[in-house]
Amino acid sequence: MITRRMAVIPGVVLSCLSAFASATGAQTRPTMDAGEPQKMLLWEHGAPGALGSDESDKPTLTYYPPTHGNPSGTAVIIAPGGGYTHLAANHEGRQVANWLNSMGVAAFVLIYRLGPQYHHPIELRDAQRAIRMVRARANEFDVLPDRIGIMGFSAGGHLASTAETHFDSGNSGAEDPMERVSCRPDFAILGYGVISFTAPELRGSSAKALLGENADPRQLEELSNEKHVTAQTPPTFLFSTSEDKSVPSENSLLFYAALHKAGVPAELHIFEKGPHGVGLDLGDPFLGEWPKLLANWMRSRGLLTRPAQ
Repeated sequence: MITRRMAVIPGVVLSCLSAFASATGAQTRPTMDAGEPQKMLLWEHGAPGALGSDESDKPTLTYYPPTHGNPSGTAVIIAPGGGYTHLAANHEGRQVANWLNSMGVAAFVLIYRLGPQYHHPIELRDAQRAIRMVRARANEFDVLPDRIGIMGFSAGGHLASTAETHFDSGNSGAEDPMERVSCRPDFAILGYGVISFTAPELRGSSAKALLGENADPRQLEELSNEKHVTAQTPPTFLFSTSEDKSVPSENSLLFYAALHKAGVPAELHIFEKGPHGVGLDLGDPFLGEWPKLLANWMRSRGLLTRPAQ
């Protein structure tokens, strides 16, 4: 296992809290049933760019509240993998949400629109909307608007890395209050994520599903996320395995190197053994250590303890 860690703290731009306040106003504490997942449409009156009215045309977030009495105030939006054609929403979604809940973290499983029916930038818009929704309704979910992370596996890792390198501070003049807040995640977690589209040996089939046949080279460049890391990219935890043939670990190496160059706090773990798509894999005595390493990283960043008021 290769383990590398940085402690450099860059001048990361925090989310636009003034926009958050003006967009949401005063709200009460959560009224949702404790412990009960709640599925929510990202857009109540139809998603922009929807091609129909089937379930596949309606991106959603499912909210999993923390399962003990000391919520950390941290939220994680989870993007399951599936090559941008399907979603592994159980072992890369619900199971991970339950594990985060056990540490006092609010979790949200994102069901985003998929190829070949939908192509970029639809998937990114769904992820950005999810971040805006959690931030705009932070008080309702009992989370802090500057402690909202995004987590993704495989192609979901590509979506998460796209969200952390392609974001805006919101549109203050938007009619929709959610569009007035920032879609920048405050941290990111990438599990065996696709990162580069410019290297054919690394991108696999995800680029074809996301961009269609004969993708424009400019789009391949735009969505090679190692090329778009800046000092404003949020702190990131990455893990992969040397045996992963579907998404080679070089993807994670490229992104870590870009983060390191930009001075962004990052932690990378590459395990010798382990296939693609393992999820938590808590039963493996070696690869199953990655959730513990992630918990340590989150704890070291203060994400598992609610700040004193």
